[in-house]
Amino acid sequence: MIRYYKKVSRKLVELEALEYDCWINISPPFNQEELEQIAQQLDIPLDFLTDSLDIDERSRHEHEDEVKLIVINTPILNEKEEDNEAVYITVPIGIILTPDHILTITAFDNPVLEQFLQNKVRNFDPKDNAHFVLQVMEQNVYRFLSCLKSLNHKRNVIERELYDSSRNRELKQLLRIEKSLVYFVTSLSANELLKMKIKRTDFLKIRGDEDKTDLFEDIIIDNAQALEMANTYTNILGGTMDAFASIISNNLNIVIQRLTLVTIILMVPTLVASFFGMNVPLPLANDPKALGFILLFSVIISLLLAWFFRRKQMF
Repeated sequence: MIRYYKKVSRKLVELEALEYDCWINISPPFNQEELEQIAQQLDIPLDFLTDSLDIDERSRHEHEDEVKLIVINTPILNEKEEDNEAVYITVPIGIILTPDHILTITAFDNPVLEQFLQNKVRNFDPKDNAHFVLQVMEQNVYRFLSCLKSLNHKRNVIERELYDSSRNRELKQLLRIEKSLVYFVTSLSANELLKMKIKRTDFLKIRGDEDKTDLFEDIIIDNAQALEMANTYTNILGGTMDAFASIISNNLNIVIQRLTLVTIILMVPTLVASFFGMNVPLPLANDPKALGFILLFSVIISLLLAWFFRRKQMF
């Protein structure tokens, strides 16, 4: 779906047709013919559009003649809810700058672009292409930070549940969070390298604008903070998984040890009964009170054995 937007009286207005200095947003559903048509109309290389739709596309920037392409990765909630899938995945957003327009394209409904479509970003105006790109990067970092906090909260809740019971469901949820953090670390690292390259080459031509330069510096700092948070949460989760694996293994050993001790204690009455059940002359064989003495003897030996194991803190 190809839509055109323009800022009128501080409100984002959807246009019926392409206009000068408007924002073109391409979001699903769309087809190859629409992409070819818009590429020909705006004189944009078709691969600038198709590359941005590849879920495995890395963060990068590229230019051809007067057309510039910036691809950044952003987190979205994973629609697949299987136990072996990540909670969040990262997908690319393509930002294409032309002399007369700015174009964004993504293969998924994206919360970052929704902030602009709902007019929730202050001082947003598609006319200022460089500032718009910086604001997309800024909202993207905020999205990463929000998702990281959500994952960390979910991890804390699951940990509290695991203290009471070590079920596979909670462990699988921790694995989903771990996969999400791996996606985040990879994408944040790639985004950071992209921003450093853009800054070094002055790809957006903002070196002489102090306000935009300061904003870009803040975005780079926030991205580094998000990357550090992702690495920290990954290390914490890795340590947590190892700790719970040790706890589960230790609990299993304790259960097996207790079952073994119970078996040993119960073996004493069985052994005594086996001796007195033999068809040979034995003490108390003709005594009518023999059964009571044998039971009492078995119970005393079992209790003494249980007391011994308890004293050795084996129970």
